[in-house]
Amino acid sequence: MKGFLVALALLLVAPAAAHAGVSMTAREVTLHGGRVLAASPPSRFDLLGLHWRGSGGVLFSTRSATGRWTAWHAADADQYPDAGSPENRLRGWHLGGLVWTGPSTAVRFRTRGQVTRLRAYYVESTAERVPMRTLSLAGSPQIITRAAWGANEAIRKEVPQYADAVHFAVIHHTAGSNDYTAAESAAIVRGIELYHVQGNGWNDIGYNFLVDKYGQVFEGRYGGVDRPVVGAHAQGFNTGSVGIAVLGEYGSATISDAARAALVNLLAWRLDIAHVDPLSTLDWASGGNARFPAKVPVRLRAISGHRDTGFTDCPGNAFYAQLPEIAREVAAAGGPKLYAPKATGTLGGLVRFTGTLSGETPWTVTVTGSSGTPLVQQSGTGPTLDWTWDSSTAPPDRYTWSISGPSMLGATGTLGTKVAAVALSGVTATPDLIAPGGAGTTVAYTLAQPATVTATLVDATGAPVSTLWSDSKPAGVQTFTFAPDASLAAGSYTIAIAAVTAAGTTASVSVPVTVDPTLISVTAGPAIVSLAGGATAGVAFTLASGPDQVQLDVKLGDEVVATPFSGSLDAGPQSLSWDGKLADGTPAPDGAYSLVLTLTDAVTTIVRTVPVTLDSTPPVVTPVSAKAMRFTVSEPVTAVLGVGTHHYVLHVDKAGPFHFWLASKPFAYKLVVVDAAGNRVAQLYRTR
Repeated sequence: MKGFLVALALLLVAPAAAHAGVSMTAREVTLHGGRVLAASPPSRFDLLGLHWRGSGGVLFSTRSATGRWTAWHAADADQYPDAGSPENRLRGWHLGGLVWTGPSTAVRFRTRGQVTRLRAYYVESTAERVPMRTLSLAGSPQIITRAAWGANEAIRKEVPQYADAVHFAVIHHTAGSNDYTAAESAAIVRGIELYHVQGNGWNDIGYNFLVDKYGQVFEGRYGGVDRPVVGAHAQGFNTGSVGIAVLGEYGSATISDAARAALVNLLAWRLDIAHVDPLSTLDWASGGNARFPAKVPVRLRAISGHRDTGFTDCPGNAFYAQLPEIAREVAAAGGPKLYAPKATGTLGGLVRFTGTLSGETPWTVTVTGSSGTPLVQQSGTGPTLDWTWDSSTAPPDRYTWSISGPSMLGATGTLGTKVAAVALSGVTATPDLIAPGGAGTTVAYTLAQPATVTATLVDATGAPVSTLWSDSKPAGVQTFTFAPDASLAAGSYTIAIAAVTAAGTTASVSVPVTVDPTLISVTAGPAIVSLAGGATAGVAFTLASGPDQVQLDVKLGDEVVATPFSGSLDAGPQSLSWDGKLADGTPAPDGAYSLVLTLTDAVTTIVRTVPVTLDSTPPVVTPVSAKAMRFTVSEPVTAVLGVGTHHYVLHVDKAGPFHFWLASKPFAYKLVVVDAAGNRVAQLYRTR
C-alpha cells in the first residue's frame, strides 16, 4: 500500500462551533506511509469534509454507528469561489465537499500521489423539528427559507455580491450517503453552511439552492432567491450562474422522482425570471480554474452539470445523463415564456425591441413616461418579437419599457434621461420598545422624491405579519405611528419600508422594534442630585407584569461602581434609588454617572439608561462689593436677595460676576444661592 497515509493521531486545529444543533471540529491528520489505520475523530459525526495540500488525492471510509465500514470514497475537491474573489481565502488547499455519512463513529484515510498535509472537518448536525416556513413568489415552487432551516446569519462574513443577471444554471450533487430522512435534510444543509463558512472561509453557503430527495427546496446563499447572487459552487463560472445542488450521491443512482419534479419546477421558475431558454447553449468566458484558464470561451448548456465547468465527476454519471431530459421538462413547464428580451438604441433615435417567445404567444411592447402615462404601444404574436420605435419626437424623460403577454412573465427596462433615484434614509423608531395595546412608536424616515410607500411588519423569521399601510407620499421627512393591538404576540419585529416611484425605481429600509408588555414607562429622577442631607438618586417605572429579573447598576463611564438592587419585582409602579455609596460603602465622588435599569423577561432583555450627576459641593460666593450688592459665583445658581419681607430673584446662568440693583440700598440683606443640585449657601450682609 505504498503512497498511503496513516492517521495515527489528530491534532485539534479549530474549536468547535455550534448553532441550531450543528457543531464542527477540525483536526490535523498526521501523515504516514505504508499502512491504513482508523483515525480518532470526535465520538460522533454526521458529515465529513477534507482539506489537503499536494498534487495527490485522498480516499476515506467511515464506520457507521452500527459498526459497519463503508466502501472507499474519493474526496472530490470541486467547489471554489472565483479565483479573484475576496472569499477565496484558502489558496493552495484542495477543498473537498462536505459528505453526508450518517451517524458515524470512526474514519480511516488513504492518499494517492503526493499529499503533504491533510485536515479533517467533522460535523455533527442533528435533525430537529423546525417550522418549515416557506416562501412562494409568483410562479415559484415552495422554498424553505434560511430562517426555517436554521441558517446562522451571525457567521456570514460579507454582504452578497450580484452579477448583471443569471445566464445559466449549474447542477451539483453533494455526494455521500443517500440514506437520510426528510427531517435530516435541514440538518445536512446547516452542516454545509457551517463547513463552507467556518471550514472553507467563504462568505456564506456556496449553493444558491439545495434540493433533497423528498422534493424539498432550500434557500441557499443569502441575498434574495430571485436575484443574481454570486455563489461559490463552480470556480470560474460563479458569476452569472445559479448553483443548485441535490443532496446525495448520484454516480450510479438517478435522482428520485420527487427531487426531479422539484428541480424542474425550480429551474422553470428561476430561468423564467432570467428569461433564459432552458434548451439553449451559450459561449461563456471562464473566470479561470484548473481546467479552463481565464477568458477561455466555454460552450455551455443553459442547464449544465458541474463537470461541464471543471475537473469533477459532479453531479454523478447517472444524474448527469438525466440533464438533457430535465431541460426539456423545464422548457415545457409553466406558461408561455419570453427569452432574451432586449432594447437597443438610444432615445431620440431608433430603439429596437427584440426577443423570442416559446410559441404563438401574443406580445405587447409598451413605453411609458415618468408620469406613468403610456407614450407608445405595439403588439404582435410570437415566436419572434422584433419591433423598432422611432423615438425622434419623444421629449427628454426617463422612460420605462415593458414586454408583456397573457400568462407570461414579462420584462422591463428603462430608456432616456436619468432622474434622481428614490432614496430612503434616516429611518428611526422612537421608542424601539413598545407594549401591545400601548401608545406605540413613532417611525420617521426621509424620502428623496415622491413615491408610493408601503410599510410592512415582519417577524423574527423574516416572514411578513401584516401590511401596516400603503400610500403615496411626497418628498421629505415622513412619520407615522405604529401601535400594536393587544393580540400581537410579544417578540422581536422589523418594520420594513419600501418605496416605488412612478418611474419604477425602488428603495427599501427597515428598523427593528421589540414588542414586550413588561415595561410600560420609565421616569428619570433629577438630572443633578446633591446627596448631602440624605437625598438619593433614582428612577421610577411601571411594570405591566413582573419580569424574571430586575437590576439597577450605577456606572462611572463603562465601569459598574455599585448595584443598588438585583432581584424580582411585582407588577405596578416601582422606584429604585441609589444612596450615593460605592460598592465598598464609601461615598461616591462628585461626577457624571449612569443609572442602568435592566429587566429580563421571557421575550427579551430591556435596558434603560438614565444619566445623573452627583454634585454635593455647594457653590462658592465671593462678595466684590457688599454695599453695591456685587458678587462672583463659582457655578450657575439661582440667587435670592431678601430685604425684610421682600425677595428678589436672579438666575445666574454661568460662573462669574453678578449683581442686584435696587433704587435704594438696604441697611442689611440676606443672600441665598442654590445650584442645580440643590446645594444651598446663605449669608447675611450689612451695607453700613
